[in-house]
Amino acid sequence: MKKQYTFTCAILLAATLFASSCKEDRKLPIYGVRDTKTIKNPDGTTAVDTIYQTIPAFKFLNQDSVYITNSQFNGKIYVADFFFTSCTSICPIMHRNMKTIFEEFKNNPDVMFLSHTIDFKYDKPSVLKKYAHKLGVDGPKWQFAYGSRDSVYTLAEKSYLVAVNVDSTNRDGYVHQGFLVLIDKDRRIRGAYDGTNPEQVAQLKKDIPVLLAEYKK
Repeated sequence: MKKQYTFTCAILLAATLFASSCKEDRKLPIYGVRDTKTIKNPDGTTAVDTIYQTIPAFKFLNQDSVYITNSQFNGKIYVADFFFTSCTSICPIMHRNMKTIFEEFKNNPDVMFLSHTIDFKYDKPSVLKKYAHKLGVDGPKWQFAYGSRDSVYTLAEKSYLVAVNVDSTNRDGYVHQGFLVLIDKDRRIRGAYDGTNPEQVAQLKKDIPVLLAEYKK
């Protein structure tokens, strides 16, 4: 497999997207590891097809203690992030900003939100339920997901390309990046935005309609 994308690129991604925002009728790039394969056409000719990295199948408990899987997001684009409820650093800022996006698209059935907790010890579904209620987004449109350390951390780093870790030297016990990751209806990464940066959050708001329009053509 030929690797076209590295984790370092995620740090530069939001800036690249912001710089391209002035272009009309633009199409969002596709990020992640990709591979190519040769396919045979019906007429006997061959062509090269690109296989893009996608978010793999998952199964987590949500804030209602109900298992959610990829099926909840079929036919949707969604914004995903990684956080924990007791975070005192970037999480409150991330989710205040993410809620502004939620409010803008809450009546659009093609847009959803998914927050994965990285605190596998404390953030059980009942805790996530209280958190969602306090944030004012307790409903099916914004899912809060709980899973084992291995399942969540592997998904974050290998699939969403977001760094997360346990850190006993940190006062909160965990460290993570504050990216809001935009996923398309084909489960591909189409953008990563610093959830603590108002300009990048504003860019995400602009990019969601661009991505939605892609599926109407």
